[in-house]
Amino acid sequence: MRERRREMTCMDKHQVVGVLRQMEKFLKGQEMRFTEGLRIMKSKLATLQNSVSKLPQADQSAAPTTCPSLEAPAHGTKFGSKYFVGHEVHFTCSHGYHLVGSATRICQDNGTWTGISAICKAPPEWSVMNDPAFSRRPRCSQVNRAQHCSCDAGFHMSGTSDNSICQDVNECEVYRLDQGGKLCVHECVNVPGSYHCSCPSGYKLLPDGRSCEDVDECLSQQHNCSGGTTCINMGGGFHQCERNPCPMDSRSCHLAPKTVSFHYLSLTSNLQTPATLFRMATATAPGRTGPDGLRFGIVGGNSRGFFVMQRSDRQTGELILVQKLRGPQEITVDVDMSEYSDRTFQAKHVARVTILVSPYNY
Repeated sequence: MRERRREMTCMDKHQVVGVLRQMEKFLKGQEMRFTEGLRIMKSKLATLQNSVSKLPQADQSAAPTTCPSLEAPAHGTKFGSKYFVGHEVHFTCSHGYHLVGSATRICQDNGTWTGISAICKAPPEWSVMNDPAFSRRPRCSQVNRAQHCSCDAGFHMSGTSDNSICQDVNECEVYRLDQGGKLCVHECVNVPGSYHCSCPSGYKLLPDGRSCEDVDECLSQQHNCSGGTTCINMGGGFHQCERNPCPMDSRSCHLAPKTVSFHYLSLTSNLQTPATLFRMATATAPGRTGPDGLRFGIVGGNSRGFFVMQRSDRQTGELILVQKLRGPQEITVDVDMSEYSDRTFQAKHVARVTILVSPYNY
């Protein structure tokens, strides 16, 4: 009896343990399903909150009934004082100014204006505005229901999209403003759509279209000098005829220096200094000994100290310009070369140099 009771007690314990283990497995399964469900619920809740936050609020759902006020641009006028949806405001500029931006703006349903702000700008310095000959109508065409306009070379677009015009570009002023210099050596002439360079009287335009060169009337025989005179070219279309002041039959000239020579130099204005203008040297006939000493000097015409005379080698002296000469002007300077043999004076040679300074620096 006791043995049977003991077997039944052991079986009950085994059954209880089995039941408990089954209950533990069941609870773990329920816990996993609950955790997964909770994760899914949290994800759906986050998605719902994100969707709700993107919805317009009640005070933003209604479209505004007016647009912000607009001011007239400086140097311009505004037409229209109502800022309700669908109303228009127009802008124009004072004479001499051109409109940049939208000439007309419309109040939209979302409370904003169409277009961009209007500004009145003065024409650039290089734009020719006051001469009808320097204006052209633009070439316009319709592309995809929009109007596109363009100007010929040498012109730029001015005005509004509804009332545009092609104004001439003053290339002379553009170059001066951009490069800080002159497009032409002498004068730049603006013409509609282009430009050209001009030269002063007596000069010709070089193939580069910008530079000027003096026309040598003497070289081209375009002078009126008579026989016995010499044509001397001067810059700027001028020349003069000079007669030799010391002909061979003059007794007074033979009592003067052994030789007297006359030289003419044509210089540009403001020539860079120092500049060597003239050289004077001795010449010895074959088989004869030359002087063993030479002295060079300036004997006249240098009262303002524009020149100096100095030796460049044993037998040569140079006349050097040491101050800039501004034209137009004419200066005559006398230089001499004295020959010595055994420290005894032998002869003197005089050169009269006439310098003709052009009014231009080219």
